[in-house]
Amino acid sequence: MANTKSAEKRIQINERNRLRNKAYKSAIKTIYKKCLIAINDVNESNKATVNELLSLSYSKIDKAVQKGILHPNTGASKKSSLAKALKKVRSN
Repeated sequence: MANTKSAEKRIQINERNRLRNKAYKSAIKTIYKKCLIAINDVNESNKATVNELLSLSYSKIDKAVQKGILHPNTGASKKSSLAKALKKVRSN
């Protein structure tokens, strides 16, 4: 329990930020999964969709790292695994 007015305010701010971070992480997970599914089902007709999803997921991950929501190494790892999956499919 907070003893001062400033401590009460910090509790409110922390809760607000926690919810915002949670929503952002959830959005990243969703776009990441969609991208992996699209990569696994890649063919000539949906290459544009895959590239668009890949670009969007890279952008979201980079923005999360920039805002401090994700650790830089986590962001790099996620981007790397997407690139690795795409390379694996394109080589076959």
